[in-house]
Amino acid sequence: MKLVTFDDSAGRGPKRIGAVLDNNVIDLNAALASRLATGATIERAAIMANAAIPDDMVAFLAGGPASMDQAKSALEHSANADEGTDGQPIERSLSKVRLLAPVPRPASIRDTISFEGHMRAFERRTGKTTPDLWYDRPIYYKGNPATVVGPEAEIRWPAYAEKLDYELEFGIIVGKTGCDVAEADAHSHIAGYLIFNDFSARDVIPGEVSVNLGPSKGKDFDTGNAMGPWLVTPDEIDASNLNMTARINGETWSEGNSSDMYWTFEQMIAFMSQSETLHPGDFIGSGTVENGCGDEMDKWLSPGNVVELEVDGLGLLRNTISSR
Repeated sequence: MKLVTFDDSAGRGPKRIGAVLDNNVIDLNAALASRLATGATIERAAIMANAAIPDDMVAFLAGGPASMDQAKSALEHSANADEGTDGQPIERSLSKVRLLAPVPRPASIRDTISFEGHMRAFERRTGKTTPDLWYDRPIYYKGNPATVVGPEAEIRWPAYAEKLDYELEFGIIVGKTGCDVAEADAHSHIAGYLIFNDFSARDVIPGEVSVNLGPSKGKDFDTGNAMGPWLVTPDEIDASNLNMTARINGETWSEGNSSDMYWTFEQMIAFMSQSETLHPGDFIGSGTVENGCGDEMDKWLSPGNVVELEVDGLGLLRNTISSR
């Protein structure tokens, strides 16, 4: 499934969970209530549907396989049902709703540096050698979940930055609780994959990391983490071989492939969960693919630029940069 969180303000409310089919969004809660109403009262069907498919993606993922199975049954039912129990359509055109980030506020954000080519590019730019520790464990930093935005959202230029940069990444959302997860079991903890644009105030970061801490304001600013357009469940994707492209105003700036990742998401989960519990809704990023940011090419974003990240099977994430 391609799961989304969408704004249906003209219909049932400002935040709903859906699944994308072709160019339409299926309201999974409404579809499930419709299916359940064939054997229960409308009121009881609504209660059961709300329990299985709430309007919050983190709460939905916390329901585990039971909620996911109900979502699949709702999707199947939608092929034979036009309206929900409230008389409103179950299916809406993508053009008629606004997509939010699939998980509008992740439980946490952890972003890695998993592409060796990106590290090699750093060596070429700075003359600094990649530390041996990078090859020993998937190093990461934590971001601010409150700064997440979705497709088509405007990215606000940080007032203190001169150089704003995009980063071509993708990532996973954790689907179940786990601590000290074995690598062999880690795949079962992945709820799905999505595109990630980790916008960066590039001129701010070097000073921050020079004091052996950070990044802080180089990464932490409102709208700085764009995710979407949907969360693709693992049964629909082979994450080991995905072409990745970044376009600025329609011009291709970056191209890469997920096969170049040195660390897998399963290895990340195993490492990150050591003596620390991972929870449904946690986000883990791949880090930037080789040549996946303007910094590697000395090319920089400008106000008004349209930034598009596209990854095989995961869709297209488009955002526009605000004026300064």
